[in-house]
Amino acid sequence: FGRVPPGQMVHRSGAKPGDRVMVTGTIGDAALGLAILKGGKIRAATTDTAARETLVGRYRVPQPRVAMAEIVRAHASAAMDVSDGLAGDLTKLCGVSGVSAAIDLPSIPLSDAAKDLVSRGIVGTETLIAGGDDYEILCTIAEDRVEAFVEAAKRAGVPVSSIGTVVAGSTAPTFIDGQGREITLERRSYSHF
Repeated sequence: FGRVPPGQMVHRSGAKPGDRVMVTGTIGDAALGLAILKGGKIRAATTDTAARETLVGRYRVPQPRVAMAEIVRAHASAAMDVSDGLAGDLTKLCGVSGVSAAIDLPSIPLSDAAKDLVSRGIVGTETLIAGGDDYEILCTIAEDRVEAFVEAAKRAGVPVSSIGTVVAGSTAPTFIDGQGREITLERRSYSHF
């Protein structure tokens, strides 16, 4: 809950071709935390107690990026939280903005615990970008505002990453792997049922 000065709310619908797609923090930790709580191969593979507690904590006690509120308002053309998974929420943002996006998968920020699980083949990137409850900020920034946005986020102590570009079109965003190949996602969002 909060207040926004009249006419200054950043909606999901303002993304424009050429804007940079940015996210705060790391993606996929909450999905891994939920998987640990459910048991199975991810729980068994996460043997580092501190990593396990961190991932479960990201799921159980999300830390909204409140420090970014004014920064996003001052710089972003469109924004929303990542609550149903980065891939699904980006698809929603692009849909209401009437654009698409090209995302560089290796640029998506992952925690060390998530990187470890991916590197060992325990979990795929799709699980991380389609999982929910990260509560990071997804936003689009005009190219001439990116540097100021990054500097403001740094002063606020919030890590931000550029993960792709908004492009013209109405198709779902594409996700490009490290070899330049588009990957096909079987799911884009956390499924509540």
